[in-house]
Amino acid sequence: MNAYIKNILITFAIGCLVFVIGNAFYNGFAFKSTNALLINFSFYQLYTFVLGYSNMHYFNYLEKKTWETKNGVSIKRVIIGIVGSIIITIIGLFILRALTAVIYEGTTFETFIAKESWRNYSFGIWITLSIVITFHAFYFFAKLQQQKVKEQKVIAGTASAKFDALKNQLDPHFLFNSLNVLTSLIEENPDNAQKFTTSLSKVYRYVLEQKNKDLVTVDEELAFAKTYMSLLKMRFEDSIVFEIPEQATNPESKVVPLSLQLLLENAVKHNIVTSSKPLHIKIYEENGNLIVENNLQIKQIVKKSSGVGLNNITQRYQLLTTKKVNINQDANRFAVAIPMLTKQITSMERINTNTKEDAYYRAKKRVEEIKGFYGNLTSYCLVIPFLIFINYSTSSNFQWFWFPMFGWGMGVVIHAFTVFGYGKTWEERKINEILEKEEQQNKWR
Repeated sequence: MNAYIKNILITFAIGCLVFVIGNAFYNGFAFKSTNALLINFSFYQLYTFVLGYSNMHYFNYLEKKTWETKNGVSIKRVIIGIVGSIIITIIGLFILRALTAVIYEGTTFETFIAKESWRNYSFGIWITLSIVITFHAFYFFAKLQQQKVKEQKVIAGTASAKFDALKNQLDPHFLFNSLNVLTSLIEENPDNAQKFTTSLSKVYRYVLEQKNKDLVTVDEELAFAKTYMSLLKMRFEDSIVFEIPEQATNPESKVVPLSLQLLLENAVKHNIVTSSKPLHIKIYEENGNLIVENNLQIKQIVKKSSGVGLNNITQRYQLLTTKKVNINQDANRFAVAIPMLTKQITSMERINTNTKEDAYYRAKKRVEEIKGFYGNLTSYCLVIPFLIFINYSTSSNFQWFWFPMFGWGMGVVIHAFTVFGYGKTWEERKINEILEKEEQQNKWR
């Protein structure tokens, strides 16, 4: 129902515009009487409604068909749409003019045909072409923007799904490796195995708590690393030596969850850890990175790596930032530097604030904006003809109604652009589109 009223109001507004343009070009509003003015205005509205709704149904018919598009635009669809609109306009004008001549003017059909010329159709075709071309330009521009947004959502959705899959790898991976350590402890030190089991439950709780987070603060990760180190100390005792800061220099800095645990696990897994050759692991900050460094004493026989650890960290960072995970190795040292991220420019925070209450108020504001526009348009369509009537009833020598007609008309046009996507709301959509695009390039830094 709202769409039906909207179409009526838009068609009526177009009819008013065509009435002004037509009379400005042909007779300069030189009407003999107010009654002649109203009759002329009524005929313009009749022609506009018939031709407007005919073209509207034709456009809806074309929309139901499938068209091959390039960058969201179908050239074939545009050509068929414009040519079809011209044919519909010519047929519609011929029928309307014939009915007007026969029914209203009382002439015969043969007389009407004899007097017909191309000039009688040129104005209608020119108006139709102007409206149709403008409409197609705005329509395909909107379709192109929708296509871009859709593509960005697909990219973002794919990246999000991939990121979740990487995070879900960590649960079974961590539990499996922890159970391996526990199995070794049961054989080597049953008392420590009991303590390990108790501590493991606390550690795994952290794993579950961070499951749905993309990033955690460095302080949280450092605290967890200390707890995990205590588990390793139960097994290796003095064969492993840790050096770790109490907290980060920037409390707002963040890293991907469980990154330190995975790097510590890799260090122990790939290196000899004995009392004669203790493993020294140091965690420290340098140039905006959190570095995990250990002395290199590679095991001669190592089980085939699952590839989850370091590869997982690298891929998760690739989905979040352009900063790289750096791996450095020399004869005596192995170090991995993971970026500490401090500023988020993605849409994640916007998503978290997108509550139902916010959505309701935004929708309510949108409805009020639309209602305001239609109120403005309705007032314009009612008041301007009345002003024209007053002008011609009092004095037709000075046509002062042109000033409010064009001044107010420009305001209505600007209002329409603002409400229906080419003003503030268009700016907001473009900002969001740019942010989504930047999300793929400069997400965190």
